[in-house]
Amino acid sequence: MSRIFNFSAGPAVLPLEVLQEAQADLVEYKRSGMSVMEMSHRGKEYEVLHDEAIANLKELLGLDDTFDVLLLQGGASLQFGMIPMNFLSAGRTADYVNSGRWGSSAVKQARLIGAVNIAADTEKDVPTRVPEPNELKRTPGAAYLHLTSNETISGAQWKSFPSADSPLVADMSSDILSRPFDARPFSLIYAGAQKNLGPSGVTVVAIRKDFAANESKTLPAMLRYSTHIENRSLYNTPPCFSIYILALVTRWLKAFGLERMHRQNAEKAARLYQRIDASGFYRGTARKECRSDMNITFRLPTTELEEMFISQASALGLKGLKGHRSVGGVRASIYNAFPVAGVQALTDFMTDFEKRNG
Repeated sequence: MSRIFNFSAGPAVLPLEVLQEAQADLVEYKRSGMSVMEMSHRGKEYEVLHDEAIANLKELLGLDDTFDVLLLQGGASLQFGMIPMNFLSAGRTADYVNSGRWGSSAVKQARLIGAVNIAADTEKDVPTRVPEPNELKRTPGAAYLHLTSNETISGAQWKSFPSADSPLVADMSSDILSRPFDARPFSLIYAGAQKNLGPSGVTVVAIRKDFAANESKTLPAMLRYSTHIENRSLYNTPPCFSIYILALVTRWLKAFGLERMHRQNAEKAARLYQRIDASGFYRGTARKECRSDMNITFRLPTTELEEMFISQASALGLKGLKGHRSVGGVRASIYNAFPVAGVQALTDFMTDFEKRNG
């Protein structure tokens, strides 16, 4: 077996231990006579995994019984529409922070539903950044305030969150469970699993019960949060295998420890940023005070050098470094499961590449 160092932004690297356990159970899970992919989502064997995934998420997020955790489909993109459809009623305004590509995508969908106030707009700021909490121009009595905790493309991350003057909603797809944080002030948190939690196909939603009670009552069943709360995310056939991997990943993270994971993530990111800052050859694209620990974005002096860098790194097994097509450059995504050795391999290559081309 020869595994690469996978810097992809998502679907992204998974813990090797999880992959090996899934491999061992692929054909037959726990003497059930079948694979998880073949099980009925109503069966007892699958139900144990389903309930464990939810329990692990609640424990890791520090959520009490005032929250429900849902396992949905459609990714963050469906939540961009589902949230305003349920909570942005006629005559009300929702506040949105536009901090980059994904914040902008959420804004566009919400505007199809109702009135949106842009509480802050840093999408085009260079260096890239998210706003300070005190910059926000909020609507009194807003339906909710929506933000993107980590902009995967720009590499900018909220280090502290604004106060919950109105219901606080966050897309945490690319940094959920990468660090401890107080989830209690939030009314709704959502995250596609394919970066820190598991494979693509399942979307985690943590929602306060009192917030969910305010949902629209005129939407089709699949678009109402209460449908999934009442049916424990089993109203329709869920992505069972993705949820199985989610259960294994959260089990792995519990054993590793969230505080320890945060320290490791911060150290990995710091090593890369130190290499960037020590050079006049590489240039970080995010403002230092809001640099992401998950997605390290940087540029080289020319696009030609960037193409050479990405190509030569790929030949050495350092893959997935090409920046998003909308911005170019280089992006190293180093989620929870990304190994420390991979960061060292990248910084070594950066040093060598600069010596040969600087």
